[in-house]
Amino acid sequence: MSQALASSPVAEIAAERLTDEARQAEAAAVLGMADVSLDVRCGCKGPGTVAWLDSLEVPVPEKFNSWLPLVEGGRIARLGMTEFLIEGNAVVVDRITTTPRAAGVYPVLHEDAALILGGARVNELLRQTCNVNFAALNLADRPVVLTSLVGVGVTVLPEQTSKGLIYRIWCDGTYGRYLFETLHDIAHELGGGTVSPQHLYA
Repeated sequence: MSQALASSPVAEIAAERLTDEARQAEAAAVLGMADVSLDVRCGCKGPGTVAWLDSLEVPVPEKFNSWLPLVEGGRIARLGMTEFLIEGNAVVVDRITTTPRAAGVYPVLHEDAALILGGARVNELLRQTCNVNFAALNLADRPVVLTSLVGVGVTVLPEQTSKGLIYRIWCDGTYGRYLFETLHDIAHELGGGTVSPQHLYA
């Protein structure tokens, strides 16, 4: 099972487009985008996965296409019936990746480009790039949306943080540069830009 990537699929362009440090907080408040591709993650799927995760004391979302926060930090997303993405906590990910898999549990490789979007104008960007009305989602349901942004297949997870609502976005790493560049250009037009992750969540 995959853990952290050796390098981010969008590291080069993220560095090229990074807003000056003095303006990052201002940009993030308007519409910030950050690369979080190096956050530790893993995936698993199969008919035995729910029972196996239960045995590891990893909470399992009851609803398909929803997510739960992990007590230790991070999150687990249920993608359909029996596929799961776990991200953000090295202890939990290590427990999952080092425990022998039960029958009917299969690893899912996640060499994703992972981005977060936030700020006052984030829904303007989403309306321009996607046909899903994210503003109408009930955040209490902790939804996970499988859709496309600017023609790229993505998984989107809205998450409320101490600094406001952010959207976590994952896509195949081979499409990462195109997605990052396109979203950055729109964010820049709207008065935001690329920032360091800490400007979007604590």
